[in-house]
Amino acid sequence: MARGWESKSVEQQQEEMAEQRKALREKSARAPILPSPKEQKRNRRRESLLLSRGHLTQQLQTASHPRHRQMLEQAIAELDRQLSSFEGVADTKSPK
Repeated sequence: MARGWESKSVEQQQEEMAEQRKALREKSARAPILPSPKEQKRNRRRESLLLSRGHLTQQLQTASHPRHRQMLEQAIAELDRQLSSFEGVADTKSPK
């Protein structure tokens, strides 16, 4: 009788483990796909450029000296050039 009881316990444990594995597989199937480390680095760089551009634009609004304004406009133009390279790469990756 002890063996019968023990085998039922083992069987129950095996069923529970199978259910846990199934739940884990279902959960991982629903998990969002994370970007690769390379894509994460590109995203951080793009966000950094956008923040810098916003900061320079804000400075440009308050700048009064013509040379300072010119320097800020050139810096913004350079950031725009760098940002356009991100958009060019994104366009080649997106399906059309």
